[in-house]
Amino acid sequence: MGKEKLIKRLRWYYPLEKLHAFFTFPLLAIYFLTQHPLVKSIWFLYGMMLCIFILYQGQKYWQLKLWRMEGKPVLQVKNLKFFKKAKRINLLLIMGIPIIFAFQLLLVSWNEFDADNLMWSFAANLFAILEHINYYHTQLMVDNTSDMAYILRNKKLKTASLAKDLKENKI
Repeated sequence: MGKEKLIKRLRWYYPLEKLHAFFTFPLLAIYFLTQHPLVKSIWFLYGMMLCIFILYQGQKYWQLKLWRMEGKPVLQVKNLKFFKKAKRINLLLIMGIPIIFAFQLLLVSWNEFDADNLMWSFAANLFAILEHINYYHTQLMVDNTSDMAYILRNKKLKTASLAKDLKENKI
């Protein structure tokens, strides 16, 4: 994808990620709480908060990437430290998923009517893990022809842009 095309894409993409981080996912969590008791929603809320935290990182990264491409100043050292620290925090929080799940199972008695609650909770936590992988390791999101062409040409998924930038120590 050429520079101008990428700039055009990032101008709408990072605000969309921001919308999901600050509106869509919190709204989904609030809706979930209207359908399920709080005591049975802890694992779901943990996954949603982890998603929101990772989506925040993603929108920040894409915003910085856009600014960089537009020639605006970007504080390299400060932002690289932020993403390296966020990656470590993500991993700690991801390791907490089974602990929160065990706590959730022990906290209340479950029955067959709670299967949808557990399914949505599993999905929220899985999505958080996949978002982390998508930003910090391998690009899982394939949403344009350039990405598809890369996969067909190389027979593999791309390394995530943020992962490359962290490895090269630049944004």
